[in-house]
Amino acid sequence: MSAELLDALKSGAQAAAPRLLGVEVVTRIGGALARGRIVETEAYLAEGDAASHSARGPTRRNASMFEAAGAGYVYLIYGMHLCFNVVTGAAGEGEAVLIRALEPLEGLEAMRSRRGDRVGDRDLCRGPGRLAQALGIEREDDGGALLAGGRIQLIDRSAAPSAVEVGPRIGITKSAELPLRFRDAAALAWCS
Repeated sequence: MSAELLDALKSGAQAAAPRLLGVEVVTRIGGALARGRIVETEAYLAEGDAASHSARGPTRRNASMFEAAGAGYVYLIYGMHLCFNVVTGAAGEGEAVLIRALEPLEGLEAMRSRRGDRVGDRDLCRGPGRLAQALGIEREDDGGALLAGGRIQLIDRSAAPSAVEVGPRIGITKSAELPLRFRDAAALAWCS
């Protein structure tokens, strides 16, 4: 992870969420490499955001969300899907960016083996649960550093998206009106 990207993550979820567009997520899990470019994110804030897992303070489930910028926050939803987040802000603040979709770049066969042979390229990493499954992300990745050498790594983008679409988050009921969903307008086919 570049110093510039780490500085962006330290600036908080709202600033980091659009900055993460174009960043690559790389996993080396079970002997398989998988890599994709982030095309959709959602910010979850430390204050004024009732949908954020940190809204009620630290718990065993959300403890990683209170770590310093650059940690991973992985949690289970609906009892069956894992979601992968990048922790932002300072230690103790409790904010993160949900990675909602990736454009698959490398390791598509590994992704298909995890998601199912009949899944098309477009659906491999479109949606947070699909994305985590395709990359091989597990509960054990919660709290892991996203710096070089770990199971999950962030590689800074070579260029910013030409246009970013901003809108309300989806799949939530609290604070749903907040414009904290960011999508690479040139990559909407890969978005959820």
